[in-house]
Order: sequence, then structure tokens, then C-alpha cells
Amino acid sequence: MNKKVAIIASNGGLFDAYKVFNIATAAAATDQEVAIFFTFEGLNLIHKNANKQLPMPEGKEHFAEGFANANVPTIPELAEMALEMGVKFIGCQMTMDVMGLEKEAFVDGIEVGGAVTFLDFAKDADITLTF
Repeated sequence: MNKKVAIIASNGGLFDAYKVFNIATAAAATDQEVAIFFTFEGLNLIHKNANKQLPMPEGKEHFAEGFANANVPTIPELAEMALEMGVKFIGCQMTMDVMGLEKEAFVDGIEVGGAVTFLDFAKDADITLTF
């Protein structure tokens, strides 16, 4: 039986995005079922415009050159890769309503749902992570 990995993405910085997508794609690559619940600032990770310009943590600007030199994929590329690998993206309906955002503002392939939608997946997850 495949393991399940449930991830909550509630922060919207560049490092947060790399953590979320690195874990999600690694889990998917090892045949684990993965769902990510994007809420509050975490919605930036899948927002069509915001995910192209996520903020680098203050004082960490020197990492930009390291990412480029290491040929690390961009966040939009990692999001697309995760979706292609079968990672389920759940955008938080409540947060989207509060922020006045529609599903069309996000990458194609997301599901919009509330905490209950995520909890239904996470209730029997083997691993649950929050970033």
C-alpha cells in the first residue's frame, strides 16, 4: 500500500516554496500519494503571478546566485512538475474568499476546498508536514 503525505503550505516565501515542492515531488517520485493544502500566504506558491516573484528571505539574497548556478528549477516549473507527478493541490476556499481571489488566478489543475477537504485526505496520512 502506498503511503500518503499531507502538506500544509501556509507561508509564501521563496524558501517555503522550495521546501514544499521539494518534499512533495520527492514523495511523489517514490510512489507516495501527496496532497498540499495552500492557505493564506501559501496561496502565493500556486498563484500564476505571485509564484514568479516570491520574496527571498531578508539577508539571504546571496542564495539567488546559488540557485542559478545549481540549475534549480523555478517555482512555477516545480509546481508544474508536482502536478504532472500527481500531487493534489488544494487551494483554501476560505482564504480565497477573504482575499477576493478566484480559481482562475491560480495554476491550472488545482482543486478548491476547505479544511474539511484537506482533513479528509490527511486523516489517514502517514506523514503530515507544515511549511
